[in-house]
Amino acid sequence: MPSIKIITTSDGSHSLFNEELNETYHSVHGAIQESLHVFIQSGLSYFLEKSDAKNISILEIGFGTGLNTLLTIQAAQLLPLSFQYKTLEAFPLQEEVWSQLNYAETLGMKSQFDSLHRLSWEERHTILPYFEFQKHHIKLQDVELPSSSCDVVFFDAFAPSKQPELWEIDMLRKVANALRPGGVFVTYCAKGQLKRDLKNLGLVVETIPGPPGKKEMVRALK
Repeated sequence: MPSIKIITTSDGSHSLFNEELNETYHSVHGAIQESLHVFIQSGLSYFLEKSDAKNISILEIGFGTGLNTLLTIQAAQLLPLSFQYKTLEAFPLQEEVWSQLNYAETLGMKSQFDSLHRLSWEERHTILPYFEFQKHHIKLQDVELPSSSCDVVFFDAFAPSKQPELWEIDMLRKVANALRPGGVFVTYCAKGQLKRDLKNLGLVVETIPGPPGKKEMVRALK
């Protein structure tokens, strides 16, 4: 396991710094702020605004700290919908790391946060009566994703400069194929190559305003 340090971002929430990659897990301008903007508001909320679906399936690439999942549970508590949330993580955090993160206290969701990390891998769990959660200890390169199986993709891998293998067109094709028609792909990244590849895969690509500290991000529609 690479050396990982806890840092405090500008909105007071924690992030992690991976010394091996010289990269943070979340924006130094605000971890919670970034996740809310990129994944909840620009991804989940956007999909719900244009859909009448009662059952929402989310695929997350990069469970990491569990912040995106926790914020999705927070949002789900206010919605009369059923959620299926599947997340992939190649390098799970040790309890000595994740247990020190301040998301649970900040959001008032300690029991849910602890559960997300402690629940067994590869099995389905019911977090809430309407929220099904499943995490897989696997690389994106090795997973098989059923076609047309999810409505929203949270693509939260480390940056292309740090983990280029996850941003290759074959990996993006795998994820795009998993999206249902009308589905939404969101990521904090706004690289030109990413946008070109997503367009080549038949998605409608938007460059939209990013979270504080980042000018742009990408949202793509199937």
